[in-house]
Amino acid sequence: MKNILVVDDDHSIRTVLSAALNAHGYRVSVAENGVVALEILKKESIDLVVSDLIMPKITGLELLDMVKQQYPEIGFLIITAYGTIEKAVEALHKGAFDFITKPFSVSHLQSRIEKYFEYEKLKKENEDLRRKLSNVNKFNRLVGKSAAMQTIFNQIEVVAKSDAPVFIQGESGTGKELIAQAIHDASDRATKAFIKVNCAAIPETLFESTLFGHEKGSFTNAVKTTKGLFEEADGGTFLLDEISEIPLGMQAKLLRVLQEGKISRIGSSREIEVDVRVIATTNRNIIKMVEENKFRSDLFFRLNVFPIRVSPLRNRPEDIVDLIDHFLLKFKAKYKFKLKVVDPKAINVLVQQEWPGNVRQLENLIERAILYSGNDEALTLQHFSLETDHVQGVQEIQEMPVISIAEMEKRLIFNALKKTANNRTRAAELLGITVRTLRNKLHEYDGSEPEE
Repeated sequence: MKNILVVDDDHSIRTVLSAALNAHGYRVSVAENGVVALEILKKESIDLVVSDLIMPKITGLELLDMVKQQYPEIGFLIITAYGTIEKAVEALHKGAFDFITKPFSVSHLQSRIEKYFEYEKLKKENEDLRRKLSNVNKFNRLVGKSAAMQTIFNQIEVVAKSDAPVFIQGESGTGKELIAQAIHDASDRATKAFIKVNCAAIPETLFESTLFGHEKGSFTNAVKTTKGLFEEADGGTFLLDEISEIPLGMQAKLLRVLQEGKISRIGSSREIEVDVRVIATTNRNIIKMVEENKFRSDLFFRLNVFPIRVSPLRNRPEDIVDLIDHFLLKFKAKYKFKLKVVDPKAINVLVQQEWPGNVRQLENLIERAILYSGNDEALTLQHFSLETDHVQGVQEIQEMPVISIAEMEKRLIFNALKKTANNRTRAAELLGITVRTLRNKLHEYDGSEPEE
């Protein structure tokens, strides 16, 4: 049953509308002015406010502003006289759903109210559909048919709708951040912020300011008040990537935030409430770190409410072919190639690799192969340069001839030009430099070939 609040300073109108709407199946509350209406809104769950425009103490427009600021999910319908239609239009711009002019029949008002609730129902259905489609698209970024990946898909479905902290563990390059993103996108927080921070990239002296913010003048160079990332993530999800790198001193402060849901900026004693769902990741043995007193056990248990462990790619070779297809489509689109396939012999070799860099290493290899392939339709083993993706043994490194960095740079440039059939744009992309830089380097070489 929908709850409607009728606000009008005319007793007879309140009585008639209350009786008619009650008879139509609505639960109705009444208020003789805006002050009483605001008190009712504090105590009762209201779906729609039907308010007169011209009232003492608080006008309908002023009440509309207050309701939309404090209760944005509540609908608002204005009753107005012909002489105040201009004000009613202003109310529409401020967020009112509709207005109805006096004199009006009860049936006409009922039809407008029904129209509002039908609109809200349709809007919710559209939002649900959009979210489902979004979830499908996001899940498509997580590729794999192995039992290990199916377990992860099930875990995402289970935990997404809750606010439980999630701790994702796995080697570098296994896709921990994508899993965190998928959890956020499948949650009720999907329309809110997804803030992520790499804890390993923050200098120790800036951790507190980065996470909790600071007030102007609280330390040298604090020239203005700045929100921390917890505040930026309010209402949404906060990903603490590589959380094992957080200094011990900060771990206690982070634990307090997780327990109390409040933060204080540096230089301020005022506590700010934050509603944040926390997801943490690490590529280290966190249990060992706890045993060695390098990571607080109480913080670990607070974060590890719902653990997800990501298997390395070498333990799920059945996913490699699907990943190859996925990245092939991605980079064909990126580099505007219409026809690109991977030679079956190359696929067989790729499936048998160890992949110490996991999925990220495979992704980089496919992108590099597509750049090397140029106009060739098939990516063969010669395009993959697998040897460049493996760490050489100490003995092998010791036996390498010593050459200058400048000479090595020249060799790389000429090799890239050879691989791309002298296409300077693609060679520059392959080398990670601009075409202008490539052109300047070639001008320096003035046609001279690298040393053998």
